[in-house]
Amino acid sequence: MDVVLIDAGGANIGSVRYALERLGANARLSADANAIASAERVILPGVGAAGAGMARLRELDLVAVVRGLTQPLLGICLGMQLLFESSEENETECLGLLPGRVRKLAGGEGMRVPHMGWNALQQRRTDPLLAGIPEGGQAYFVHSYAAPVSDDTLATATHGETFAAVVRHGRCWGAQFHPERSAAVGARLLENFLSDRLA
Repeated sequence: MDVVLIDAGGANIGSVRYALERLGANARLSADANAIASAERVILPGVGAAGAGMARLRELDLVAVVRGLTQPLLGICLGMQLLFESSEENETECLGLLPGRVRKLAGGEGMRVPHMGWNALQQRRTDPLLAGIPEGGQAYFVHSYAAPVSDDTLATATHGETFAAVVRHGRCWGAQFHPERSAAVGARLLENFLSDRLA
């Protein structure tokens, strides 16, 4: 499987690449439009702020490229948030591949923001990306902003409020958590993304 990770400057790219290679994928890091467009699978990883992430994609002239992809695309953490229409973080216009606006987690008593650590996934819809992942499976999160629960939500998690943890809209999937740091659950999600079931 030929997988390209979009080089959008995220600090987690190396660990995502290593996790994919452990599953037998040829995972290449690239900011080249042709390489991205011709890959069998594309992953948009990301850590940091939405404004900086979108600025990096614009700087690399990749916004139209990502919007025009026809193969499976997976956004991870910030990469998932960038798939939405906008984020209230720095009032950022995002890629618009999923409807909705990403908002800051409210937090609350005993609920620190950023949300950091393990949390249970509650599945709302069946999807090939979640095949073999048990209800209540634990995933590792690090984020301050989150997407709302909608018809595109495959699984949720709760940290003071319930938010979208895994999403799908057409050929676009997203995971708010870090699969590369989520042990068996994360490995299975990545394995599912590489599988023929998503083609």
